[in-house]
Amino acid sequence: MNTKYILTVVTLWVTISISFAQNTNTEKDSLYILQIEELKEPDKVLHAEPLYIDLIRDLGARKGEKEWNVGLGLTDNLSFDSYEALIEYEWAPVNRLGLEVELPFTFYAPMKGTERDSVPSNQLNSLKLAAQWTFFVNAAHATSMAVGYINEFELADFRSLSSSIITGNVYNPFLVVAKRWGSNYHSLIYTGPMFHQDFNNKKIYVTYDINTSLHYMIPGTRNFLGVEFNQTINSNNLKTVIRPQMRLGISESLMIGIVAGIPVQKGNERLSSFLRLIWEPKHN
Repeated sequence: MNTKYILTVVTLWVTISISFAQNTNTEKDSLYILQIEELKEPDKVLHAEPLYIDLIRDLGARKGEKEWNVGLGLTDNLSFDSYEALIEYEWAPVNRLGLEVELPFTFYAPMKGTERDSVPSNQLNSLKLAAQWTFFVNAAHATSMAVGYINEFELADFRSLSSSIITGNVYNPFLVVAKRWGSNYHSLIYTGPMFHQDFNNKKIYVTYDINTSLHYMIPGTRNFLGVEFNQTINSNNLKTVIRPQMRLGISESLMIGIVAGIPVQKGNERLSSFLRLIWEPKHN
């Protein structure tokens, strides 16, 4: 058989295979978006949700939706390591309203040569209660907007529980704006002030958070690659952490998110990592 003929056939077969795979993935994307956005009421736009500063519930949440999250993280500091853990439950009691309860923990391990007493005490950081209302959904322009509020009751560390339990309160209103570009590209901004009330010294400290994210959802899947930029403005100082991330679908209801943290400014905090396990039970 002629070699040139064989090469022509192989080239044609590869071209057709690639074209078929692209068409298949495009069809899957279209079907998935159709399933999320158009087959149910009310309107809802599919958005990629950031993994570190996550939303209270999907934008445009529908009644009956619910989700469990378990998070584990590690931050490398100069004199000790800190380990994060969180348990989170979010649900939608009515259309477009999301509610959430979260318990975040922090545990500390001293580095070699560091005295244990100089390291912060382990603690249940707070009890977080939150609500989020999606007030704008435009399916034609793939855009959603929401406002929300987080109330965080700050708790004493385990060494100080005998003297007091609740040490402060954090009031955090926020705004979310999200836009999908085509079928696979997603952008989102999550921003708002945080008012930290310290019950011991009777003072209130104000910071402002600006969290932006960009994601690319891999064709034909629920998996994505992206990056978060977490910025906090505090007393004219700016702290920025860049968080590359990816989400992988394990099953129809279970996903895992993997996040790395890279601080921009030099300080005590160095590289960090975070893992989020997401379970979304089926609902009607």
